[in-house]
Amino acid sequence: QVQLVESGGGLVQAGASLRLSCTPSGLTFSSYTMGWFRQAPGKEREFVARINLSGSATTYADAVKGRFTISRDNGKNTLSLQMNSLKPEDTAVYSCAAGWRSSGGTYDWEYTYWGQGTQVTVSS
Repeated sequence: QVQLVESGGGLVQAGASLRLSCTPSGLTFSSYTMGWFRQAPGKEREFVARINLSGSATTYADAVKGRFTISRDNGKNTLSLQMNSLKPEDTAVYSCAAGWRSSGGTYDWEYTYWGQGTQVTVSS
């Protein structure tokens, strides 16, 4: 079956960096648009970033633009999210998601498969 496993979360101070990884299995990675979403306590899940099949095009939420970078390595079946200049408001559970072909956009309903998430906590 399809599994997406995130790693790399943790507790850091404001201004620090973290790199999240997502390792999928059970699917042809290069056939899926990949995205990162996050959900803070008491809030709805929100879009963070997405990357197209080849990795040539990316989209970011305004809140993370210029600080976060999404990337993928289709040869290694790995999705990454480099997070720099972290802020307390970035605290959330971060999940990766896979959308078939070009279906994955900025809405969570566009994605078919989801990981369990990894906690990112940024202290002030």
